[in-house]
Amino acid sequence: MRNKRAIVWFRQDLRLHDNEALLDAIASADEIIPVYVFDERVFKGKTRYGFPKTGKYRARFIIESVHDLRTSLRALGSELIVRVGKPEEIIYDLANKAKSSWVFCNRERTEEEVAVQDALEQNLWSIGQEIRYSRGKMLYYTADLPFPVTHTPDVFTQFRKEVERFVAIRHPLPRPETFEPVFVLLEPGEIPRLEDFGHEDDPADSRAVLDFKGGELEGLKRLKEYVWDTEHIRHYKDTRDNLMGTDYSSKLSPWLAQGCISPKTVYYEVKTFEKTYGQSESTYGLLFELLWRDFFRFMAKKHGNKVFQEGGIQEKTDPDWKNDEDLLQSWVNGQTGIPFIDANMREIKQTGYMSNRGRLNTASFLVNDLKVNWQMGADYFESVLIDYDVCSNYGNWQFVAGVGSDSREHRELNILAQAKRYDPQGDFVRLWLPELAEVPQDKIHQPDSLSEMEQRDFHFQLGRDYPAALVDTGKWN
Repeated sequence: MRNKRAIVWFRQDLRLHDNEALLDAIASADEIIPVYVFDERVFKGKTRYGFPKTGKYRARFIIESVHDLRTSLRALGSELIVRVGKPEEIIYDLANKAKSSWVFCNRERTEEEVAVQDALEQNLWSIGQEIRYSRGKMLYYTADLPFPVTHTPDVFTQFRKEVERFVAIRHPLPRPETFEPVFVLLEPGEIPRLEDFGHEDDPADSRAVLDFKGGELEGLKRLKEYVWDTEHIRHYKDTRDNLMGTDYSSKLSPWLAQGCISPKTVYYEVKTFEKTYGQSESTYGLLFELLWRDFFRFMAKKHGNKVFQEGGIQEKTDPDWKNDEDLLQSWVNGQTGIPFIDANMREIKQTGYMSNRGRLNTASFLVNDLKVNWQMGADYFESVLIDYDVCSNYGNWQFVAGVGSDSREHRELNILAQAKRYDPQGDFVRLWLPELAEVPQDKIHQPDSLSEMEQRDFHFQLGRDYPAALVDTGKWN
């Protein structure tokens, strides 16, 4: 009797631990064929507003993660088949050649990803095969919720209280110990280089908060460092809004976004720490962020494509919003004349990462001060972020724009007050805006208030070395 074969299609679950699709396949089939496809539309295509769909920082991180996954699989006697193209065509072709019975994968819930898995499902049916979907991206399983997905509260606090009260989080699944080798001639394939996707492999910026390296091994290492080796988790509540340094926050988001580590693994690592040292606002604060991540994914499940539309899940728009390319480019390039905004925007452009506080401020400034359509900002973040997560990105942008969950009319930040609170000495601004290096602390966040004489004294000229502000900063005083 012929052995039953299963393809495991790795998507945004680039790990062996707590991988439900992988374990389901092992339980169902005699032979496992692990596959990863670099979708050419994702890695070579453009976003709605013309940015690279996957910027170089995230592309590098994913390439590193795939290398790590292949190494781990080889250590267990298996292999990772790697291809570049359209998954619905490539996996169909592999399934046909390998005479597999099923394709196992973790289900995605947003438009483009659903279109791919639906197309593959149709193709597989034509040869008598099927997709079997698993869950693996969240803390909470849909089946465990105390309400149908369609009744998920649109207010985060209500959602949090209900799931915390009624739902126990399942424990992470074990890592498989070995694989049966597959006796079928399939070329493993080369893992592409960054240059294959049109990006230059530049050295990392020395100012980056962390030299992010992709892969399950690196993700678990970072989790151990943050929780146990340094115990910086003890101070999370007090440091989470900082702008500089490696350990002001966990920095786990890139590994969570690509599924190099699972949220359940993070959750139970923190719970183990709490058993040893006690629960605190800091330990809960980190778990609180995992709840936000789940919440935005449930919002995407509930509201579908509304999470991408200008009116958001509230179906309302601001008549003052405009698709202004010039303003967008000034914002993207850190040339708005508002130092706190520009420093954050240069950080994300040069590293692919930005603090949570920076993201809130730059989004608020684009939407509320420049009056640019929030979709343009979300589109740029989709391109450049190393930790881009479709549901969290669009959910957070809608939140700031007032058209998403927890909606309020004016979620507008006072940028000057924020700058003085979170960068009181101007150290962050000076790090990313060297042209303002000699401007003193009391003027660093408002260089447009400098007289011509002061500008000469500080070897700086407004309009030559640094742009004039795009908005009237007096409104923030």
